[in-house]
Amino acid sequence: MTSETVKGNNSKGVRAVTSNQSGVHDKLETTVRRHLEHPFRKPITAHTQAAFDAAANWLASQHRPLLLDSFCGTGESTVWLAQSHPDCAVIGIDKSAARLDKQKHLPDNALLVRADADDFWRLALAANWQPQQHTLFYPNPWPKSEHLKRRVQGSPLLPTLLNLGGIIELRTNWRIYAEEFCFALKIAGFSVEPKILHVGQPVTAFERKYHEAGQTLWQVVAPLSSHPPSSV
Repeated sequence: MTSETVKGNNSKGVRAVTSNQSGVHDKLETTVRRHLEHPFRKPITAHTQAAFDAAANWLASQHRPLLLDSFCGTGESTVWLAQSHPDCAVIGIDKSAARLDKQKHLPDNALLVRADADDFWRLALAANWQPQQHTLFYPNPWPKSEHLKRRVQGSPLLPTLLNLGGIIELRTNWRIYAEEFCFALKIAGFSVEPKILHVGQPVTAFERKYHEAGQTLWQVVAPLSSHPPSSV
């Protein structure tokens, strides 16, 4: 395979994505179908269970529709979502306490949670949470082809993400990541296409940096129905 570099003005020190893939991973379909057919059984980590329990108590006190903001980093996008949707309860999830600690001011309808997103998703599904919207803004692209299973679309937790439902919105600065995400959704029975994101107000630090560096940003918006993803 040839390598791909996301073009852009990197004078600001913003690294472009480089990969030994030139298109959708040739093992993505096999990987997605296997994950759809075989549930993930790894034990839930204790710290994520505790974080989920606390988040569940907070959500029960909100009495509002739920929005999830996974891989939220410093929580800038969580604050933006909460301010944009004052009638909703917004939970931002990130595994890094150092990143989350940078957010000092949260609206009353927002909560930041330090947890592993994969475990949190499984707990949310088991608790019958039904987020109205689920945002995945600039997840780690893991651009080396051997790291396919670390990407959301190649993860064994993809079926959990899809079963949670709602409107999923992915943003990324790597075209192939957006194309793979759409390809995985198509296998599961949902037809969407990636689009170029025209940035108005950047909603994360990554989005701001990539936009200012002149990189093309990609967006996938997928309204998911309530039925489980297909395995055919």
